[in-house]
Amino acid sequence: MSEFYISSGSFKEGEEIPKYCGYKHGNTAPLIAVGNFPRKTVRTEGVALIMDDPDAMGAVGKVWVHWLMYRIRNTESPNLFVDPDKLVKMGKNDFGEIGYGGPAPPDKRHTYIFKAYALDTELDLKEGYSKQELEDAMEGHIIEQATLTGTYAP
Repeated sequence: MSEFYISSGSFKEGEEIPKYCGYKHGNTAPLIAVGNFPRKTVRTEGVALIMDDPDAMGAVGKVWVHWLMYRIRNTESPNLFVDPDKLVKMGKNDFGEIGYGGPAPPDKRHTYIFKAYALDTELDLKEGYSKQELEDAMEGHIIEQATLTGTYAP
């Protein structure tokens, strides 16, 4: 079996994230797939996802959080497309909204990192949780991590 992975049906690793995914251009979440869950991944609530923009540090002085979710289910299928409208619990992004907040670089092309985490436990956070709360809850429970990067220009 291959390694745990995250990929997108909307863009390939290192490529441009489509404009319609941008915060000011439709704010439609890209198609995200996670697959090849490690054996010890909890069947329910087994995967979490963080999307952030480390390049924002230079523009706004912090890593900007765009998307937080967990309860991405481990199914019998080796591949799972994430449907944010079903089952998942969303956190609050740095736009102050719950759910997806697309790329919106204020200055130049930024790189966005999508991180998927396979977990050995079920999380229990209230919707609207912060990145810090998610990271604290995952601490000591991450079996494997996978990343996907994309870029976006204003």
